[in-house]
Amino acid sequence: MNLPSPELPKILKRTLVASSRFFKIESLQLKFSNGEQREFERMQGGNTGSVLIVPFYDKETILLIREYSAGTHSYQIGFPKGLIDPGETPEIAANRELKEEVGFGAHSLHELKKVTLAPSYFSSQMTLFMAFDLYPEKLSGDEPEPLEVIRWPVDNIDELLVRDDFQEARSIAALLLTRKVLAEK
Repeated sequence: MNLPSPELPKILKRTLVASSRFFKIESLQLKFSNGEQREFERMQGGNTGSVLIVPFYDKETILLIREYSAGTHSYQIGFPKGLIDPGETPEIAANRELKEEVGFGAHSLHELKKVTLAPSYFSSQMTLFMAFDLYPEKLSGDEPEPLEVIRWPVDNIDELLVRDDFQEARSIAALLLTRKVLAEK
């Protein structure tokens, strides 16, 4: 179903209000089509996006990683992911991240969907992939410690979904989309 898109608000003014090594926050003065004016804050865009990959070790097994998550100060289980470097396509970035984080490349990538994280505050997109026909190849990554690679049976997806250490919304979305693709086969 196609829904008509409303007219975008006019940006009257943009102001950088804070920045760190990783983030820039800007204030937007907006005027909506009905004349209302509001101020919004958002993380400034500008990166080239990111990728998240659901790697299939074989038909019955997916690969996950356990890594430290500073935002929650905990170790979380999720899928390999990372930023797209300048000059990379999402597919090239996905293969590089697989090699860095799980020690495999993929001969076949299937794009699941492009998603955003908190689109009211953040403009970056993440491309979700499934990866098949893996081959061993390890690249050095930027992680401060070795990542634990976990082999998880596809038949136990429901068990994974209820784990306390599997909380990241992007990984959950990718897993549910993967389950949908598998059910359609």
